[in-house]
Amino acid sequence: MGPIYLFDIASQQARWLSVRQKTVAENVSNANTPGFKASEVAPFEEVFSNASLRMAATDPGHLGLDPLAPDAVAAKDDGAWEVTHSGNSVSLEKEMIKAGEVNRSYSLNTSIVKAFSQMLTASVKG
Repeated sequence: MGPIYLFDIASQQARWLSVRQKTVAENVSNANTPGFKASEVAPFEEVFSNASLRMAATDPGHLGLDPLAPDAVAAKDDGAWEVTHSGNSVSLEKEMIKAGEVNRSYSLNTSIVKAFSQMLTASVKG
């Protein structure tokens, strides 16, 4: 078993959570826009497993591709609970559930990082 880079994984998940929260906010803000289709980002496990290969910049002028950047994470149409007569597929109840999931996931992420940091500090102090 190789080394586990907990801080790197936690950082990537925090960035993914911010992208997911942004998507939820866009869906809520367009809840009354005729014809707007609700979107959702791919699950973190899928994004993380696809992000294992990274491009290497061999020159300072090269631009790197961040696999968890808001523009790089693919948004897909969300399965609508209901579609109004205007063609809008945003369900505010569903979006609030997703916002709660993001909040809980972020809290869990920060709690794990804090506990790991405390264990690491305790082991270094001896």
